[in-house]
Amino acid sequence: MSKKDKLIEKLKSESEFTWDELERLMAILNFIKIEGAGSRVKFFHKETNTIINLHKPHPDKAIKDYVRKEILARLKNEFI
Repeated sequence: MSKKDKLIEKLKSESEFTWDELERLMAILNFIKIEGAGSRVKFFHKETNTIINLHKPHPDKAIKDYVRKEILARLKNEFI
């Protein structure tokens, strides 16, 4: 199983998914990370013009469950 597959399976599971893992997955999927003001971050996919707007979690490094579900929904059709 590739790193991409492992990260996707972990994202789909109910286990904790960290911001660092999300950044790695988005890079593997060819998203560009664009830092905004404060904790705002955009992930942009140039080929599909897909933009995913998020806030970095703080002080905890794990993403919230509702954020995980939103990311899955956005990636499901074209990327996973």
